Amino acid sequence: MEQVPPYYHNYLQLDNILNSQLPISFENGNEPAHDEMLFIIIHQAYELWFKQILFEIDSITAIFSKETINDNTEDAGIILQRIKRINSILQLLNQQVHILDTMTPLDFLSFRNLLVPASGFQSVQFRMIEARLGLKMQQRHRAEYYKRTNEGGFTMTDYSSINEVEATPSLAELLNRWLERMPFLNLDLWKHYQLVSLSSASFTAHPFWNDYRHLYTDGLNEHERNKLNDFDFVLFNQNNGHFTEEQCKALRLQFTAPALQSALFIILYRNYPLFQTSFQIIDALIETDHLLSTWRHEHLTMVRRMIGMRVGTGNTSGAGYLEGAAQQHFIFKDLAGLSTFLIVRKKLPALPDAVLQHLTYG
Repeated sequence: MEQVPPYYHNYLQLDNILNSQLPISFENGNEPAHDEMLFIIIHQAYELWFKQILFEIDSITAIFSKETINDNTEDAGIILQRIKRINSILQLLNQQVHILDTMTPLDFLSFRNLLVPASGFQSVQFRMIEARLGLKMQQRHRAEYYKRTNEGGFTMTDYSSINEVEATPSLAELLNRWLERMPFLNLDLWKHYQLVSLSSASFTAHPFWNDYRHLYTDGLNEHERNKLNDFDFVLFNQNNGHFTEEQCKALRLQFTAPALQSALFIILYRNYPLFQTSFQIIDALIETDHLLSTWRHEHLTMVRRMIGMRVGTGNTSGAGYLEGAAQQHFIFKDLAGLSTFLIVRKKLPALPDAVLQHLTYG
C-alpha cells in the first residue's frame, strides 16, 4: 500500500482539536453565551501547554535520576535548556490570563452556573506539574481539598493517577540528591586552604565554612545579627536561635543542609566554567517558582474580578483558597533564600589548587 504523505491538517489532528469545543450554553434549551467559547479555548490551550510542561519535566527527571551527571557532557545543558523552555511556556500562560479579562463578570455569569461542579481545581495535569516539581501534600494550602473524590473533587481514576505521581521522586528531591553528591567540598580537597579570617573560633570542621561564617558575620549590620542563627540552621542544622518547628519550616522547607551548602557554593563561585551551567539550573528553577507564583496571583486577580467572594464552581472557597495557595505553594523557596547568606564578591576566599583543578577545564 502506498504511504500517504503527511498533510498539515491530518498531522495536527485538527478535526479532533477544532471539533472539541462544545459550549453547554449552546445546547438545546439553553441560551447561548458567546464568551463560553473563549472560556473553553483558553482552558484547552492551558491543558495543551500543561502536557508539554509535563513532557519536559519527565525528561529532566530522567536525567537527574542518573547516578552521576557530568558537567562536561550534554546532560546539564539539556536540563537547563528544558527548564528554560518550561519557563517560557509559563510566561506565555501568565499572558494568556489577560485574554480572559476581555470577558466581563456579567459575560461569565451568563454561563457560570452551567459549569457546576466542574472547576479548574480539577486540572489533573496542573496538579501533576506541582507534584512532579516537588510540591508536597503537607505544604499545600487547605490540603483536604486535594483529597476529595466527591462532587467538585477528582474522579477515583484521576485521584489514583495523581497519587502515583506523588509517590515518585520529584524534581526537587532529585535536585537535592544531585547537590548532595557535589564533590567540591570534600575535606581532602581543602587540606591546603589559606584562611582569610583571623578569628580562631571554630564553628565547623570544614575550613571553608568556618572561614566563610566569620566573613558573613563581619558583613552583617547591627539590624541583621539574628541572621547568623538562620545561617547556622539552614546550612548546618544547628538551632542556636531556638526556632520553633514552624520557624524551622519557614527557614528550610525541603532541601537538606548539605545540598544547600553545595548550592550556595555554586552561587558564590558561579563564574568558574564548571559551575556556570549548574548555577543557571538553580537560577532557572527559582524563576520557575516565581512564574508559578505569578500565575497564581494572576488567576486570583481574575477570579476576584469575575466572582468577587462567591464560592468556586467546584465548591472551594474561591478567591480565598487561591490567595492561600499563592502565599504558600512554593517549591524552590530554600534555593531562593540562599541570597540571604551571600557576602560581597571581593571578600570571597581564594580556592585551593586541589579544588581549582576540579573547577577548570583542561
